[in-house]
Amino acid sequence: MPIFLRFSLLCLIAFLSIQVPVFSQEELENWHHQSTDATFPNGIGSDVWYGSSTKPAERTVIVAILDSGIDIEHPDLKPHIWVNPGEIAGNKKDDDGNGYVDDIHGWNFLGGADGRSVIKESLEVTRLYGKQKSKWENADVSKLKGKQLTEYNEYLEMKEVVESKIEGARQHLDETSQMKTMIMTALEAAKKVVGNDTLRVDELEKSSDENVLMAAKIIRNVEEQGLKVESIDWLIEVATEQFVMQTQADEDALNFRYNPDYDSRKIVGDNYYDFSVRNYGNNDVGGEFSYHGTHVAGIVGAVRNNDLGMNGIADNVALMSIRLVPDGDERDKDVANGIIYAVDNGAEVINMSFGKGYSPEKYLVDNAMKYAAKKDVLLVIGSGNEGADMDQEPNYPNDTYYGKKKAKIKNLISVGAVGPEGGSASIAEFSNYGKTQVDVFAPGVYIYSTTPDSTYDYASGTSMAAPVVSGMAAMIRSRYPKLSAPQVKNILMQSVRKLPGTVIQPGTFEEVPAASLSVSGGSVDLPAAMALAAKTKGKRKTTQMPSEYKGVNTKLAPPPSKT
Repeated sequence: MPIFLRFSLLCLIAFLSIQVPVFSQEELENWHHQSTDATFPNGIGSDVWYGSSTKPAERTVIVAILDSGIDIEHPDLKPHIWVNPGEIAGNKKDDDGNGYVDDIHGWNFLGGADGRSVIKESLEVTRLYGKQKSKWENADVSKLKGKQLTEYNEYLEMKEVVESKIEGARQHLDETSQMKTMIMTALEAAKKVVGNDTLRVDELEKSSDENVLMAAKIIRNVEEQGLKVESIDWLIEVATEQFVMQTQADEDALNFRYNPDYDSRKIVGDNYYDFSVRNYGNNDVGGEFSYHGTHVAGIVGAVRNNDLGMNGIADNVALMSIRLVPDGDERDKDVANGIIYAVDNGAEVINMSFGKGYSPEKYLVDNAMKYAAKKDVLLVIGSGNEGADMDQEPNYPNDTYYGKKKAKIKNLISVGAVGPEGGSASIAEFSNYGKTQVDVFAPGVYIYSTTPDSTYDYASGTSMAAPVVSGMAAMIRSRYPKLSAPQVKNILMQSVRKLPGTVIQPGTFEEVPAASLSVSGGSVDLPAAMALAAKTKGKRKTTQMPSEYKGVNTKLAPPPSKT
């Protein structure tokens, strides 16, 4: 599922603790590009590099955004959206013979023939539980042993997760309703006291009405977090919005995420378990759920220096939209086919800002990633936002594939998130980490980027850190085309700026050696990476795409085979 945190004014819940950044929004708007100075020591230094470098891009690099879709009409993205040179728009033919009709800007593996697309989806643990429920719910445990007993115990674990989440969502709905009544009653009572006059909390605190006193406490709490409450009406509006969002989240948990009877594939119309079929879906690469993918795309390659919104990292890039991430857990079949589609259509970097805790068809994704390795394509993935040790609690996809020796896929780089603050607080408190499973860290907190309908917004997550690295990788490949995908990965890792000796470990909030949280022990640094790339002798015999990409592979790759 998408791994990010969208920021909004959280004025409700518990007595309304609103977390706001230490810096102003104006300061944060460009922080991840900034040089590694005292203000933003975790910036990648792209502003410095672009300001001093004379090394132009030699070629356009295609970056595939495997995500929830991209608003391809966004003015800050449109000039950089990939256009399939072998396809004629709107003629309802597969002109380039790649198996996909009218795939002008990419493909939507969540789409159906009728034009609809999957938006809401269950979690993988829910799907696995639902699939096994009929097999195990009435099992005679006394007769189970060996493999059967192991599978039964795994089923019980999944059952506990799903049913506890269902119960929790029901309880939370009740609590939210009660909280809403209490808070709205308090704010309406306060409104009667102050009317339309300038809001003065000290006047409310003189009241003998408990509801008015509660409203005063709410307002004090909000303003202590650095937000000015201009009026009661404003606070009512914000609180109402947040209650609606929270109620929707709980209802989605009950109806979709943890509902074992929900089947989204009726929309797609495929037989999910027929893994030989790859050309299902439609060509709607944007759609109503494209916030996440649009934000990711902007970080990689929003047009630079065009006096709009913000700058992307890569300057000579084509953004291919591959839609396969719903509001819920993505499916392994879609991920595998998305990777293959990207590779076959010329992508040299694939950004994957998603992840999940279960991967029943992992072998499909593994084989697709190995296919990408053979074609010299770099895979960049966000490590996840659970504040967990990936070495102990793996997230999927990852770079370990299950062969005889559980070898590692050398063309995948896993990215954790750092924030604008330096020192021991460098690592984002939500970021996953791992001495063997997370390769580098990159800016992923309060990142300002493109959002649908020509807008911009801040978001945080390893979903935002991964495209920072993808953008850097595209810059390297555009200027040093003879460097292979593993070489680009090694350059990004070897050129990191080391983090402070000790940092606060996410999840535990204990100070630990920074070197223990990732393979490289540092955060990416663009000037250092470009300098190292310039010194590295390329191993690539041929470049995958000319400077102005033209032509695509016209034959489908064989479907991933089970290993």
